Amino acid sequence: MNLTDARCFLLDMDGTFYLGDRIIEGSLEFIDRVQKTGRDFLFLTNNSSHNARFYVERLKRMGLDVPREKVLTSGEATAAKVNELYPGRRAFVLGNASLVEEMLEAGVPVDMQNPEIAVVGYDTTLDYKKMTAACDLVRAGLPFVATHPDFNCPTETGFAPDIGAILAFIEASTGRRPDFVVGKPNRGIVEAALLRTGLPVGALAMVGDRLYTDVETGLNSGMLSILVMSGETTPAMLESYPNKPHLAFGRLSDMIPLL
Repeated sequence: MNLTDARCFLLDMDGTFYLGDRIIEGSLEFIDRVQKTGRDFLFLTNNSSHNARFYVERLKRMGLDVPREKVLTSGEATAAKVNELYPGRRAFVLGNASLVEEMLEAGVPVDMQNPEIAVVGYDTTLDYKKMTAACDLVRAGLPFVATHPDFNCPTETGFAPDIGAILAFIEASTGRRPDFVVGKPNRGIVEAALLRTGLPVGALAMVGDRLYTDVETGLNSGMLSILVMSGETTPAMLESYPNKPHLAFGRLSDMIPLL
């Protein structure tokens, strides 16, 4: 596998294209080069605390105007998987209002009082009441779906605890892990990306800053796996990690001369 074979780049966002509200230097130039060489891109984010419209607006403020279809969130992919696995079942949703909105838009019934399944996302409005309710449902044996597995969300000043920390709390209380995790590096979000792009997996390249999500997505799915060192991963982490990416760069723009 090599870079020139990639027809579409699946791009992580946090830590890859930007950090917080600051675009990473060279990211716009990378997109320009991808388009000028007849390739395509799709932003693929595990962050389920916002919906695609939020990310479209954020990218626009950073100088990149993209249609809604160029952003795929783990929340969207989770809604599709819930419809596939548990059609018509009422869902308790631990997440921001935008995740609830994504579920409803996809036709998933949301019922916080009498649910049949529990869906857990990255919830920046989390409180003890929500956690207690989620744990009660998981402990009772309801089907348990999580949007993604990330432990930390990169920010301009460090890292914020992500859904992985929430899932660890739930597991400590209930003894259960999710029955299904949709986001990277799992198959659910890859299936959604294949449907969105219309391309075979061999034509895709997964690019991101996390070893256990982005890199593993590429390796597990049979696509080119590319690490950028602009977010979570340090050289020491890469050195000690057993599964190496096919390629590694400092940031997205380092790939421009090779396209």
